[in-house]
Amino acid sequence: MSRIGKKPVPLPAGVTAKVDAGMVAAKGPKGELKLKFHPNMKVTVDESARQVLVGRPDDASENRALHGLTRALINNMVNGVVTPFEKKLEIIGVGYQAALAGKTLNLTVGFANVIKLPIPPGVTCTLPDSTHITLTSCDRQAVGQFAAVIHKVRPPEPYKGKGIRYEGEQVRRKAGKAMASGG
Repeated sequence: MSRIGKKPVPLPAGVTAKVDAGMVAAKGPKGELKLKFHPNMKVTVDESARQVLVGRPDDASENRALHGLTRALINNMVNGVVTPFEKKLEIIGVGYQAALAGKTLNLTVGFANVIKLPIPPGVTCTLPDSTHITLTSCDRQAVGQFAAVIHKVRPPEPYKGKGIRYEGEQVRRKAGKAMASGG
């Protein structure tokens, strides 16, 4: 039995979950999310115990993998509609900065042109200052995906550490040529 899959997903106060034709919907104070799950998985909502249960038909390898995955995705949905997920990024480098223009994030990170990234629906982007980006959403996958897109524009380089990094990310630094030769 999958250790993650067999655990029920508790429904906090103020959250409702519905299963309908291969879709799970979770509605809470911060928003509403829907997830289409694999037809082999059996998802049920126990209203009396306030929990969502995920089951699988047999112990086939694919079903075992999908069991834990489905439960984790539903758990992220339920948690997200109560407390939204947040990712923070830092921009490090002289003249590197970010700016918001409507539903577009403009990044000036050392290229000849400004990088314009459309903000996906459901994701809120705020800039505490021009070198910090905060992304929030009740959809964990959307936040992580957009943060990865921003990070990929200019990943931190190992010699000076310039680029876009996640808050708390440790950049592995290298010694330059002058330090490597010893002289």
